[in-house]
Amino acid sequence: MEKPPIFRNLALLMSVIALTTGGLAVTFNEAPGRFPLPPAGQTYFGIQLDSEFDDVEGYAARLGSTPALYGRYVNFPLTAEDEYLVSNEIQDLAKNRSSLMLTIEPRKDLSVVTPQSLTDLTRALTNWNRKGVPVMVRFAHEMNGSWYPWAQQPAAYIDKFRQVADAVHKSPASAMLWSPNEGGGYPFEGGPYAARGGTPDFQALDTNKDEKVNMDDDPYAPYWPGDDAVDWVGLSLYHFGYAYPWGENTVPEPGKLAAKISGMYKNPDSDQTAVPDFHAEYAAGHHKPFAISETAAFYNTSRSDGAPELTIKEAWWNQLFDPDLQQRFPQLKLAVWFEFSKEEDQPGNPVIDWRTTADPATGEAFAQALPNRFAMAPLKK
Repeated sequence: MEKPPIFRNLALLMSVIALTTGGLAVTFNEAPGRFPLPPAGQTYFGIQLDSEFDDVEGYAARLGSTPALYGRYVNFPLTAEDEYLVSNEIQDLAKNRSSLMLTIEPRKDLSVVTPQSLTDLTRALTNWNRKGVPVMVRFAHEMNGSWYPWAQQPAAYIDKFRQVADAVHKSPASAMLWSPNEGGGYPFEGGPYAARGGTPDFQALDTNKDEKVNMDDDPYAPYWPGDDAVDWVGLSLYHFGYAYPWGENTVPEPGKLAAKISGMYKNPDSDQTAVPDFHAEYAAGHHKPFAISETAAFYNTSRSDGAPELTIKEAWWNQLFDPDLQQRFPQLKLAVWFEFSKEEDQPGNPVIDWRTTADPATGEAFAQALPNRFAMAPLKK
């Protein structure tokens, strides 16, 4: 299949491999570029780290290899402290010839996207790209959820996404990732930022025009910013359990990951088959590389019953690493594991450990299961 124009001149992305004191790093020329694709038949392996407690070298030491991509969350607009901390991480990424997924969060609200904040973003990305690190920018992720200040505001979200995309595309080697939450459970009623009935946002989300917003409405289409603004498409896609509220430690059913992507998931407690096939419509349909932007399996540390941690997580990563997944979803070019342990907004506010490398036995099993077709650093030309 012919690649879209943004990928035709990837050779321009990397003009020379330069030897630095820290090792090999990619040096970019000034021609506009985007985020490079992995070699044919491969998928990048990425990791979303809790940067407050973890770092590039520490994770690589535990895994035994360096992921092709590291994820980091920052507030938007970027503060001087944000830039300083990311720039320090960029040094490690450049040394290892890895890349960055920068999730920028307008935690106040979408109004913080201003001409000045966009100019500052372009400048920061350009500096980081010139150090040899491609950056994938994930702006206001999970916008179809109800838990973030930028959520369920389709018109404002699209406008701001397009402004951010224009700023990102002015840098030498940065790309835009459009990344909703997978649609099971949409519209995620009860969240503090759910669209209210009678508002223009509610009307826009009522895609079947039955004066309701529920699982029968499209959870993705109202938020689509346009092909020119989007370089990659992705989903946040987790195993929580079988039914809300989550709490019990359960083993994911066979085929659940693929079913969630394709809109075919159904269990005795939930029929989610009204959800569109995301890969077919947005990856194949729009000729975009597809990322599983965040994934992991729920393990409630406060529960002593249910399935063991390794059993749950192994069942999930086996689905992620199954070669049939890549054959079924050929646009899958990136998968990012969520390596956090954090309190979740569930009954009792339990601490959920999503990580695979904190426990040595789990980490060893994960490292052994990680297939060679999942590309690691160094990124190739």
